[in-house]
Amino acid sequence: MKTSPQAAEVNSNPGQAFADFVGIGVHCALGNSLCASGQADLLSQEPGGYSGYKALFGHTYVAPKLNPTGPVTDLNGNVIQDLQGHIGFPGFDGMAATVSLSYVAQMQEHGIPVTYAYISDAHDAHPSGPSFGPGQAGYVAALKAYDAAFGKFFKRLANDGINQSNTLFVFTADEGDHFAGGPASPAGCDGVTTPCTYAKIGEVNANYAGLLATEQGITTAFKVHSDSAPTVYITGNPSRTDAVTRTFERATSQLTAVSPITGSTDTITKFLADPVEMKALHMITSDPARTPTFTLFADPNYFLFAAAPNCNSPCVTEQPGFAWSHGDVQPEIVTTWLGLVGPGIDTIGVDSTTWSDHTDIRPTLMVLLGLKDDYSHDGRALTEEFSGWARPAATKKAGGYIKVAQTYKQLDAAVGEFGLATLAASTRAIESGNSVDDSTYTSLENQLGSLITQRNALAAQMIGVLEGAEFDGKPISESQAQSLVSQGQALIAEAQSLA
Repeated sequence: MKTSPQAAEVNSNPGQAFADFVGIGVHCALGNSLCASGQADLLSQEPGGYSGYKALFGHTYVAPKLNPTGPVTDLNGNVIQDLQGHIGFPGFDGMAATVSLSYVAQMQEHGIPVTYAYISDAHDAHPSGPSFGPGQAGYVAALKAYDAAFGKFFKRLANDGINQSNTLFVFTADEGDHFAGGPASPAGCDGVTTPCTYAKIGEVNANYAGLLATEQGITTAFKVHSDSAPTVYITGNPSRTDAVTRTFERATSQLTAVSPITGSTDTITKFLADPVEMKALHMITSDPARTPTFTLFADPNYFLFAAAPNCNSPCVTEQPGFAWSHGDVQPEIVTTWLGLVGPGIDTIGVDSTTWSDHTDIRPTLMVLLGLKDDYSHDGRALTEEFSGWARPAATKKAGGYIKVAQTYKQLDAAVGEFGLATLAASTRAIESGNSVDDSTYTSLENQLGSLITQRNALAAQMIGVLEGAEFDGKPISESQAQSLVSQGQALIAEAQSLA
């Protein structure tokens, strides 16, 4: 509310308001005393509503529950505050491991059994840079500090009686990053025995509007969500088949730039997805106003933004403040890791063969905890990582579950075989044609649309039987598994042929 005390603080002291109300929160079970003095926790779209539920929104409300006698401190005993001295949430670039893990430990110690935390990356000098390259002294020091923080965290929890015998720990990275910079020096440096330095470091910032105007003569008005994989919104929201859209897309596909890192001429665009392909990649939401005209996946060295439609100021510059790109589809970006330890998780060490993504984490947790959602998940439970007693019997029967699960992921995951193949086909379609003949685009898009419809229907069948095995004790027969797998592989092969 505009007249609330929180709103008044935002107006009078915005820095402190950010520290007080952003970044930290606790949602309580119905009637839990921890949130007795909290705010209403409303979620009107949840079946049955959230009537009567309460939450603590912000550090200013959570901190007294964690340390009633004083400010919350990090694992080293320092008061948690931002660089300006505002006590409270230190900002998203201020969540070093010693800060973030301290919040988790204190929440666990004060009756908050389910905790999620974000840790700022280690390859930037937070909060304002510069970025470090692999093996650079600042990067190595940050990693060492993170290692020390995790050591303190696990030791502290162990002293509290919280360990892998009674608590499930999950660690992952939201995505990988691509390093934008030149070669390391000296040759063979490893950051451990020999620190690395870089003569060239930093992403290549490119004025997308300026390049379009100067290279392709395109001055059509548009907005862009600046990124290495920017979403583009052409003013007036023309349809995907409109001549304005198609001309704009083809021009985008032809943009080039001379890299200040290598001196070579790069083709900036690597992949293009319009709303047809974005549906395949699960990028379409229930709000049509959020659907962009198209999405551009660029060379990961480049960060695109829209400034003046000219290059009176350089359209391409190297910016050392940030040297790690994400959001694209290159392997170094989409390949991450997941660590699980706790009751029910088998101690098998590194598993480099199971293909999973972030959507699999929630169903995995739900099966381990013996809980069930009232909706289907987008992912599947990683039951092959479970100890014998924890693995649902129906997911073990004759291997049908694993066969369907593996095919399902390659068919439905955004960067599975189907998604990457359709993205290549989408790029081929969007880059094709001209103002006179756009028949190749029309043909390929129609085939893509049909494939995506078939994929969605088959994926729904697959997740239905997978969840039946995971949560309802219904095994998948060999014949049923073979039928679903064969259909999935056929769709993947069709997508690859279009690419």
